[in-house]
Amino acid sequence: MIWHRRPLCGLDLETSGTNPERDCIVTAAVVRYGGGQPTAARTWVAVPEFEIPADATAVHGWTTEEATAQGQPAPLVVAEVIDALVAAVDGGHPVVVMNAPFDLTLIDRAARRFGVVPLADRVTPYVLDPRVLDKQVDRYRKGHRRLEDLCRHYCVSLDGPAHDSKVDAVAACDVTWRIANRHRWMQRKTLAELHAAQEKWAYQQNASFRDYLARTPGRELEALDVRLDWPMVPAAKAAVLEEHRGAGPLAAMHAAGEIDSAEYHYCTRERSTRAHAVTADGGRKCWGCGMETAGNQ
Repeated sequence: MIWHRRPLCGLDLETSGTNPERDCIVTAAVVRYGGGQPTAARTWVAVPEFEIPADATAVHGWTTEEATAQGQPAPLVVAEVIDALVAAVDGGHPVVVMNAPFDLTLIDRAARRFGVVPLADRVTPYVLDPRVLDKQVDRYRKGHRRLEDLCRHYCVSLDGPAHDSKVDAVAACDVTWRIANRHRWMQRKTLAELHAAQEKWAYQQNASFRDYLARTPGRELEALDVRLDWPMVPAAKAAVLEEHRGAGPLAAMHAAGEIDSAEYHYCTRERSTRAHAVTADGGRKCWGCGMETAGNQ
């Protein structure tokens, strides 16, 4: 049976912010969708690890007080969400995640903070990301591609308010199913083939956007936050991401006086803005590729 006729497993997290390396889960949902079966869902509210900022509350509606009063301990929530995903993967279901590198990276880092075995250390899921799929099949369509935008484009009705974990998880599955139903060649691919293809497509899509930002005056530093990894940023790359945000080895070397400064410059080899160590004579060494530029040039 082709994959889009079998159940899909949807995951959605609502969080305290937009940094998957540091922010925490507020609510989570894992749903079973399609395959001729009724939609089923498990939902969680987590006691936040820290104060939920007002701008995050404005998105999903949860305050620190409400989440604390209604939530379960965050380590338990993380463990149960991962258990639910493992069960789905063991059952042969792909995991549908809108903007997968955010949710999957965030829950990976949360698991590592709490001493929970991360999802990636237990199973290797086939992931379907409607954001990547939509960009691939309709590259030049103008406008935003947030989940609510994709729902409008593919005529998916939200069964409740946007930014509710269960509503968004179901909607992501519905959008993914409709993309595959409209583009039948996707149905003929195995989940392994489609996962591998998305790795390539996501890299190309994000690299193109990163390079656009790096070339655009006034937006160069935004390129630092564009992630090329899909479906998750490996934990080993966290140090490089921290470096980009001024919290890594170059910043520490600067503070210790080992280098004169740590600055951001456009790297011609990597075609992106990267952190550089700068010496007193103006020489630079790219933290990304290691290329050195002599001083006074």
